[in-house]
Amino acid sequence: MITPVILSGGSGTRLWPLSREMQPKQLLALNGERTMLQETALRLVGFMQGRGPTIVVCNCEHRFMAAEQLRSVEVSDALIVLEPVGRNTAPALTLAALAASRTETEDPILLVMPADHVVTDRDAFQSAVASGLPAATSGAIVTFGIVPVRPETGYGYIRTGVRRDDGALKLVAFVEKPNLDRAAEYVASGEYLWNSGLFMMRASIWLKALKALNPSMYDACAGAYNSATVDVDFLRIESSSFVACPSDSIDYAVMEKLASQNALGIEGVVIPMSAGWSDVGAWDALWDVMEKDASGNAHFGETIAEGCEGSLLYGGGRLVAGVGLKGVVVVETPDAVLVADKSRAQDVKKVVTRLKAEGRTLADSHRKIYRPWGWYDSIDFGDRFQVKRIVVNPGAKLSLQMHHHRAEHWIVVKGTAEVTNGEQVFLLSENESTYIPLGHVHRLANPGKVPLEIIEVQSGSYLGEDDIVRFEDNYGRGPN
Repeated sequence: MITPVILSGGSGTRLWPLSREMQPKQLLALNGERTMLQETALRLVGFMQGRGPTIVVCNCEHRFMAAEQLRSVEVSDALIVLEPVGRNTAPALTLAALAASRTETEDPILLVMPADHVVTDRDAFQSAVASGLPAATSGAIVTFGIVPVRPETGYGYIRTGVRRDDGALKLVAFVEKPNLDRAAEYVASGEYLWNSGLFMMRASIWLKALKALNPSMYDACAGAYNSATVDVDFLRIESSSFVACPSDSIDYAVMEKLASQNALGIEGVVIPMSAGWSDVGAWDALWDVMEKDASGNAHFGETIAEGCEGSLLYGGGRLVAGVGLKGVVVVETPDAVLVADKSRAQDVKKVVTRLKAEGRTLADSHRKIYRPWGWYDSIDFGDRFQVKRIVVNPGAKLSLQMHHHRAEHWIVVKGTAEVTNGEQVFLLSENESTYIPLGHVHRLANPGKVPLEIIEVQSGSYLGEDDIVRFEDNYGRGPN
């Protein structure tokens, strides 16, 4: 049985301003209707082999968005494992392997997939997975190497060796990102594949390899997992043990050592894959996988290109018009606009570094903030006031709370609101409103079958989100 393991801990800083720390690229629909997490979760749909429940390892701050996105594409059996801090892919996989081995008789084959990759040919992907199953079943650790379509300096490479009886290629070495001349040599030789970050192995084989090759990482992960707690629908990993865990990738922690030594009797093997794969690491990579017009321009949203060539115009809500652009990226969001030379797309992360150094929230979050009950959009603000558009999902409710420094006016735009205001509980319909005085305990809920939309006007001396004292919460959040 195959258990899909989705690693969803990346930050995607090179895709700013669309990707933010609180809503990274894997939780975004970059080039379609589904988010990258959703596309990854659906990648084995129709696969003929048996599948176990999906395991998703993600940042605890992203848990509600991840759960809602999976629910909306009918992935209802997922186990979401929450990392208290990011420690790279090897510890994340170890937590998933421990979770998959819940009994002594369970030893599923794990298919490890980063949540932030694009695969345009699902059939070819599934065919490659099927090709790797015999090797994984027999105890090898399988990695999937992408057949290169050009010399590429942005990816690491895998050097392959002879073909085994089960059809897999021997793993000879992992190679760091080369310069252009060396990349051309790799491609011409036919011995090298792009390193995809996709893996497949039995859970017990991964744990055995890690315990032997990186015992401190294994011990930290096992200790943190064994002290994990169930939090609503999530498995929350114990923090102090996991914080002490070494941070390393699957490649460095295990795979490179398997390629250079084989004292464990565990082999690393490679399956070539041609499935329209991209890690979409930066805007030029997204341009690469998007459909283009006759002049090589990629478009998203409402855009106009006049005399442009080889450019990306990405609109978030307003019209984006480009005139005479050549090899330029333009990305618009409600609170930021990026204009960049496509050949320097990797440098966008330097902008994020500067924003963080200056203490600006534009690196961390969008104007539109998702919550387990829905979302809100801060549409205007000034000295002592803020205006929010709030949407509450059917059947959902905010926490029972109060504020020390602000009062609120609520106006119902759509749906029906159940309002707790001090000792009173009452319903509000469209075009009705209420006032929440400073210091009053209050709650907003949606008892209906359609989304509730309200406009909230806040006024007071301090309007930060940390001025919330929670008395009751359906989602396990703390007092603040």
